[in-house]
Amino acid sequence: MDHFPIFLHLAGRRVVLSGGGEAALAKLRLLLKTTAHITVFSADPAPQITAYAEAGKLTLIRRAMAPGDALCAALFYAADEDDAEDARTAALAHADGALVNVVDNLEDSQFITPAIVDRDPVTVAIGTEGAAPVLARAIKADLEARLPATLGPLARIGKAFRKAAEALPFGRARRDFWRDYYFSAGPAAIKGGEAAVKGALDTLLTEHLSRQARPGHVHFVGGGPGDPDLLTLKARRLLDEADVVIYDRLISQPILELARREAVMIDVGKEAYGPATAQETINDLIVQHAKNGAQVVRLKSGDATVFGRLDEEIEALDTHAIDWSIVPGITAASAAVAGIGQSLTRRGRNASARLLTGHDMKGFADHDWAALARPGEVAAIYMGKRSARFIQGRLIMHGADRQTPVTVVENASRPNERILATTLDALPAALSAAEMSGPALTILGLAPRAATDAAHRRNTDVIPTLYRHAESLQEAR
Repeated sequence: MDHFPIFLHLAGRRVVLSGGGEAALAKLRLLLKTTAHITVFSADPAPQITAYAEAGKLTLIRRAMAPGDALCAALFYAADEDDAEDARTAALAHADGALVNVVDNLEDSQFITPAIVDRDPVTVAIGTEGAAPVLARAIKADLEARLPATLGPLARIGKAFRKAAEALPFGRARRDFWRDYYFSAGPAAIKGGEAAVKGALDTLLTEHLSRQARPGHVHFVGGGPGDPDLLTLKARRLLDEADVVIYDRLISQPILELARREAVMIDVGKEAYGPATAQETINDLIVQHAKNGAQVVRLKSGDATVFGRLDEEIEALDTHAIDWSIVPGITAASAAVAGIGQSLTRRGRNASARLLTGHDMKGFADHDWAALARPGEVAAIYMGKRSARFIQGRLIMHGADRQTPVTVVENASRPNERILATTLDALPAALSAAEMSGPALTILGLAPRAATDAAHRRNTDVIPTLYRHAESLQEAR
């Protein structure tokens, strides 16, 4: 992020603009929404700029800008539509201490003006750092259609009521009050006019003042495989409402960005054979914050019920009589097979699929290897990279075909997803050569369906096996 977004207080402050054509008018249409004192320098202003001046909306000085003309200005716009004149006026404004924007010249501008959705006093600013103005306008058009015109009046009335709402305790109690106003009581009353909305606010405040504080609650939320678009609507809502988010190592940054900015964010990541937060410590953190009355989101990668140590954390909450709920997420196995265009089950091939872990608390995990070695079996192996040679050995020992297809999907669903197509015989060496560093899921018994074409469509990376087993893979497909 090269441009940090802020909302600048311009009430009563000076803004200077040099220029009198279409570029100047485009900026003035936006600046005139503010209560700034606007001064325009132009020897030949457009008729509309003259009309603005005659209506007292701005001060028009009919000459080119000179040294000292931008003194005490908060902002300056060079909109002369001439590179040499823009450079000259921008240099003058710099010397006078103003922040400078040169229209259509990102490199020489100290700030940029975003696209704006105006529901005064609600303002949504959209910026692309000058990279894609067309995209910014498209987003603006979409938001314009989504945000009702009544949002502005509701916000103005609510702003005047903020002092009265301070009777509620700071924090969740006030957030709950304003949420009920903006998403329920306010919209229901707005058709009756301002008096009806004020009456609804008074009634709502009385109701909230008599409410008991909400007890602490823990939501076990499945964060999915990493793509924020794969989160459930409920998961998004709970992240937005959470007081505390306790999250695992594999939760992607785009998903963490969805949490309420004021929420307490606690990383309790664990890494196989590496640094880890003790499970007892995690249990204590969850209990502590919930007992303090917080709405806690325990954010787990994939689905919280699949290899997520969920039962241990629930037992800790039950010991302290703390309420909890579970929000399912997309597990890595579902994302991985979707990435290779396959199905975990198929009529005539396998009527069941197994979800396994490559290692457990005691080391490499043991399973029913004889059953897994049968032809047509399909298994999704979590945390299986380091145990690949162990898994290979157990399966071959129990009669598995060495040419059984194996697919390893790294960073399933994420922009940097990679697919390794190999065989059971080649698995350890192929994994070593691929140097996978991200979370990976091993799919036993399935090869990618048209992997190269699928990767091209999704812009992912398919790693071909380093061994000659093309005929076996074709048969497996």
